[in-house]
Amino acid sequence: MNRLSSTRRWRPTPLLKASALLHVAAVAATAARPHWWPWSVSAVLANQLQLAATGLWPRSSSLGPNWTHLPAASAARGDVAITVDDGPDPQVTPRVLELLARHRAHATFFCIGRRVQQHPELAREIVQAGHAVENHSQHHPMYFSLLGPQRIQAEIEHAQQIIDSATGERPRFFRAPAGLRSPLLEPILARLDLQLASWTRRGFDTVRTDADLVLARLTARLRGGDILLLHDGNAARAPSGVPVILEVLPRLLAALDAVGLKTVTLRSALPCSP
Repeated sequence: MNRLSSTRRWRPTPLLKASALLHVAAVAATAARPHWWPWSVSAVLANQLQLAATGLWPRSSSLGPNWTHLPAASAARGDVAITVDDGPDPQVTPRVLELLARHRAHATFFCIGRRVQQHPELAREIVQAGHAVENHSQHHPMYFSLLGPQRIQAEIEHAQQIIDSATGERPRFFRAPAGLRSPLLEPILARLDLQLASWTRRGFDTVRTDADLVLARLTARLRGGDILLLHDGNAARAPSGVPVILEVLPRLLAALDAVGLKTVTLRSALPCSP
C-alpha cells in the first residue's frame, strides 16, 4: 500500500490570524472597559458570521489551501482534471469508466467511504483503470461544516481507511460534502497530509436535467488548469431517463480533444508526484 507520512504543517491564513487577534482584543477591551461589552460582542459575532459565510463559498482559500485550478506547470501543459463525486454507483460508475476508456481519458473520483465499503470491487476497478480515488468523507453529511473537530476527523479518517483498504492507495485529496466547510477543517487535513480540492466550474448535474446546460457551464472559457465537477452518485436523470453525466461526458471529452487539452488526475498534477 502507498502510505504517506505527514509532511504538511498547518499555517493559519491571514483571515484566521485577524480573527484570533480580534477575539483577543475584544476580551482585553471588555476587561479594561466593561461598558464596551456590547461593541466587543458585536465585533466577535460579526467575525463569526464572516467565517461562516467564507465556509459556504466552496472555492474560497481564506480558510486554508484549496485547489480551484491545477498548478501552473500542469496548466501550462494543457492539463484538465475531470472530477466525479458521490460514487461509486454500480449503475453509473462502470458506464463512466467505459466512456473514459474509449477516449483514453483519466479522472479523479471523490468517493464516499460508505459507498466504497459497499462496492470495494468498483473502487478497485477505478484505480486499475488508471484513475484516482480520493476522499469525499465517510457518510457525506450535508451538515459537515457544522461538525466539531472530532466528528470531522472521524468522517475523514474512516473514509481514508476504507479507501486505502479497498484500493491499496491512500487518498491524497479531500473534497468537503457540497464544498462546505468550517475553519476547523484545514488543521485536520494538514495532520492527515490531505489537500483540499474544490473546482473551477461545476455543471450542477445533480439538479439539472438538461445535458446541454450542464455541458455549457463546464466548457465556458475552457482552458488548461481547469478542474471540472460531475457526479456519478446522486446524478440527475435527463428526460430520456439516462443519468446526466452519461450524456455530458462524451461531449465534454470530445470538446477537450478538439482544443488539444489532456485529462489528468489531481494527484498526477502534484508538484512532487511520484
